[in-house]
Amino acid sequence: MRRTEPEDHGPVRYGPPLPPDGLPVLPELASVLAAAADRADGEPVGGGRALLDAARGYWARRGGPAEPGRVVAGPGAPALLLALTAVLGGDVLVPRPCAAWWAPYARLLGRPVFHVATPAECGGVPDPYALLETVRRVRAEGGDPRLLVLSVADDPTATVAPPEVLHEAVEAAAGEGLHLVSDETWRDTLHTPQDTVLVSPAEMLPGEVTVVSDLAGALLPVGWPAAVARFPASAAGDALHARVLDVLTALDARVAAPVAAAAAYALTEPEPVTARVAAAVRLHAHVAREMHAAVVAAGGLALPPRAGRHLYADLGPLRDALSAHGVGDAQELEDFLSARLGMPAPGGHRFGDDLSALHVRFSTGMLLNGADARRTERLTSPTPWELPHVQRALTLMRSVFDDLRDEAQRWEPPR
Repeated sequence: MRRTEPEDHGPVRYGPPLPPDGLPVLPELASVLAAAADRADGEPVGGGRALLDAARGYWARRGGPAEPGRVVAGPGAPALLLALTAVLGGDVLVPRPCAAWWAPYARLLGRPVFHVATPAECGGVPDPYALLETVRRVRAEGGDPRLLVLSVADDPTATVAPPEVLHEAVEAAAGEGLHLVSDETWRDTLHTPQDTVLVSPAEMLPGEVTVVSDLAGALLPVGWPAAVARFPASAAGDALHARVLDVLTALDARVAAPVAAAAAYALTEPEPVTARVAAAVRLHAHVAREMHAAVVAAGGLALPPRAGRHLYADLGPLRDALSAHGVGDAQELEDFLSARLGMPAPGGHRFGDDLSALHVRFSTGMLLNGADARRTERLTSPTPWELPHVQRALTLMRSVFDDLRDEAQRWEPPR
């Protein structure tokens, strides 16, 4: 009998945290944090002036200026999404699959969450026709859909939604009166920015979109929780900003003062930060391409990774070979691959996909884990993907998938 509520396999309802980047902490960031370690006053709820000004400048450089009073900061994007969900009320719509941390905060508040299919060419945004049908069905059943969470540079699929696909989804959402939250955590991690057009939903629908960005996506280590949000330039946006601050105040959800100082420094994007971001993206992009090649060569399905530190794979074509190892659902696939690869390989059920689907997300950062000396070596090497320990990890992954491919071929009926 298939497990629907797997036990002793981690927080299935909440999913894995953001993956690490496998690199040492940037010395300049560490210095800024250490210099602020003796601050006794703490950071105000919603962020202090230096942090909020830095966030406004960050967005202005990306074509999304924000006036004072329309930006807040919190201790990670989950806290901001929790506050937004509490304030907006109603039912929540998310793509399928979606980031593992989106749905739990709606459930925590007792809000229904409805997953919407994504188009064939990308994840992160709903198919517009599926969105309209889902909204119609939810309302017919007495529901009250109000919020759509989406992501142009997506976790878990590592895809970037084409502007025309995004535009259709945004128009459909606007026509149904939904407020949009655009998770832009991974927007600064495009693998080939010269070949990839990333457009924020806020550029298409500025009066109805709140932008949220967790700085652990590109600018800060994952253990330093800080995120920023930008509200629409409208009366409704002002009211939303004020009510979100009320929720954050009730929770005393504030960024730790040393982390706030480091976040403000990172958001101004000095040369050491931009150089580190570029180096990390280059490393993870190469590893992601190698992972994608290994999965596809074995007969699995995966969209080419375009951003972030992930690869999302459909191993349904290898079902027969996997069943020989006792794998029949996503939890069993997670157990099998995590053991074979020696690293977490969360199944698609953690991202809202059906338990029966053999989907899995791989993290490039997990292939780069290791001692501090190795982390530093990756940073200083002109070709870090060619280092022996990185090559060993990639070779192990290729070997696991080559074995599955060979087993799948043995299961094929004779022609």
